[in-house]
Order: sequence, then structure tokens, then C-alpha cells
Amino acid sequence: MQYAARRKKVTELLIEQKLDALLLFGLPMIRYFCGFTGTDGVLLLSQNQSTFLTDSRYQTQSAQEVTAEKKICYSNKLKHIVEEIRAQGYQRVGFDSASLTVAVFDEIKLISGDTIEWFPLGEPLRTIRSSKDSDELVPLKQAAQLNQKAFEQVLPSIKPGVSERTIALELECALKKLGGECNAFDFIVASGARGALPHGVASDKLLQAGELVTIDFGTRVDGYHSDETVTLAIGPVDGKLRQIFDIVLKAHDLALAAVQPGIELRDLDAVARDYIRKQGYGDYFGHGLGHGVGLEIHEYPALSPRADAQAVEGMVVTIEPGIYIPELGGVRIEDTVVVTADGYEALTSIPKEFYQIDVP
Repeated sequence: MQYAARRKKVTELLIEQKLDALLLFGLPMIRYFCGFTGTDGVLLLSQNQSTFLTDSRYQTQSAQEVTAEKKICYSNKLKHIVEEIRAQGYQRVGFDSASLTVAVFDEIKLISGDTIEWFPLGEPLRTIRSSKDSDELVPLKQAAQLNQKAFEQVLPSIKPGVSERTIALELECALKKLGGECNAFDFIVASGARGALPHGVASDKLLQAGELVTIDFGTRVDGYHSDETVTLAIGPVDGKLRQIFDIVLKAHDLALAAVQPGIELRDLDAVARDYIRKQGYGDYFGHGLGHGVGLEIHEYPALSPRADAQAVEGMVVTIEPGIYIPELGGVRIEDTVVVTADGYEALTSIPKEFYQIDVP
């Protein structure tokens, strides 16, 4: 893995913020910088030293998978962290404020006293993982490929009389049999009027002819996630449902065509949002156009009207416009793409055109 190159980003951050070291508690960040896949550990990074600390449960595991110059097994987590920071002579220490609770921060400040100055890092740290390197793109592509294979297997089961929960379970089983580690999130299977719920987690409702069904799902490979949404018709559907499907698909395609390095992410959101608004459905598209995907299913950057970043080469983001009409239904169409030098490369590959399942 490209840990040395990734740590150069930390060196640049430390110099910019005038810090001696960076203390990481968040597991995705720790994995990104040293490879640890367990559930409890801390990583201390300076310009010249990387130190991983964990307890006895992960001592053997960390010896096998962690890339760090120094490894410490602690019995008292916060006390040993402070002792190690003092031993290495660090006085100005940044930390990932998004991953540290106020209670833990108060405790570590109490232990360290006046000998260490603590500096919360938010935006400068969140942006570090926004551009994926070649090692990250491999599992991201593999996870997306599993989506396509699993969906093909489950498609014959999507028919009237089958419950939303059954579809979700079959997708989960197919993904795991194909090699997925776990669900990327609780799968959304929302049919009929439930399609108006953007996060309509699969229920016991039975699919019925004449409905649309939205299926949002993903898996994880080597820690990296896939995320994709398809909306299907169960037999012929009402003209208004077909209309909103076509509008969402057009918004999705327009946004994809606009992806390129340098575009403001709020402007990319506006490409889809303005089209939906002009078709008369602006009030029914409430969420952002997309989000980053990587070691976390939702990570920096956000694609929304409030976004203040630009697309850069290597960013992996979702494009997922939607329309949700209470008591009628909804449509969301989502692909995950990586920003390239001349546009984008789609990672997800399930066809997004209107698809009608034949019913007897």
C-alpha cells in the first residue's frame, strides 16, 4: 500500500498547521495511514515517526498488518497515549475532532495537563482522503462489480408478491457469496408509495404490479464500499411515475456529463437540481446530489448546494438525483464514479435506463 505517499500529506498538514504531531482515533483514518483493520487503536504521526498503539487483543494482528515504525501495546489507553507523546517530545498535537467525543477529549486533556496543546482538525484533515490512489481504486472497482453480479442473480426474484425484505436478503446473500465482506449500509427497497421515502429501508410490504421499486444497495471489499441505486417498474406504471423516472434519469445523465476536474461541486449539484426544478419537481428533490465513497460509505466531499469544494482527479463520488412524491412514490438513480483527467469513469455498471419487469 502507498502509506509513505499518504503520510507525506500529513507532513504537509503538520507544517501548514505548525503542529508537532497528529493523533488519530478514527478507524478509517487509521486504516488509511497504516493498514490496521481492528476495532480499537490509535495512530500517532509526526514528520519523521509513525507510532501505532493498541491493546492486547490486537497485538498479534497489528504485528502482521500494521505499517508503522513503532508499535505499542497499552493497558491504559489514554494514559499511554499521553506518555508516548511526552516521550517523543511533542507539544503541539492535532487530532481528528470528528472521531473524538467530548468526554474522551476532556479526559485526555486532564491527563496531559499543561504539557500538551491540543488542536482539533476538521476540514483540513477530512480532505486528505478525498482523492483515491491506485491501491484504493482496486477494491472500489471490485465492490462495484459485485453489485452488478449480485443484482443480475436477484433480478428474477423481483416480482409481484415478493416482499421488500426478501429482495434485500437475497441481495445480501448474493453479495456475500460473491466475496463481499458485509453490507455497505441497511439496504433500501422501497416500492409503491414507500418509494417517496429516500431512506425507505426494506419492509414486509409486498411488491405489486403497477408500482416502481427503488433499490439502493452496496457491499464492502477490503474495507472499501460500493453504492448504487436502481429504480424498476413492476409491470406497466402510471404515466406520472414514468414521467418522473425520465426526469430523474435525464438529471442523472446531465450531471454525469458535467463531471470533470475543477468543477465546483455545488455547480455539479445545480446541473441536476436545476433541470428537475425546471420540470416542476424542485420541491421533491430534497437531498444533495451525492457524496464521497471510500473507507466510509458517506465521506468527504458532499455534493450539495452548500458544497464549497471542487472536483479533483481521483475523487470517488456518487451521482444520485431523485424525486419523491408523498402518497405516489419516488425515483432515485445512482452511480458511483471516479473523476478522471478528462471527465469520469463509472465504477458501477447496472444499466439505469427504464426497465419494466414483465408480469403475468
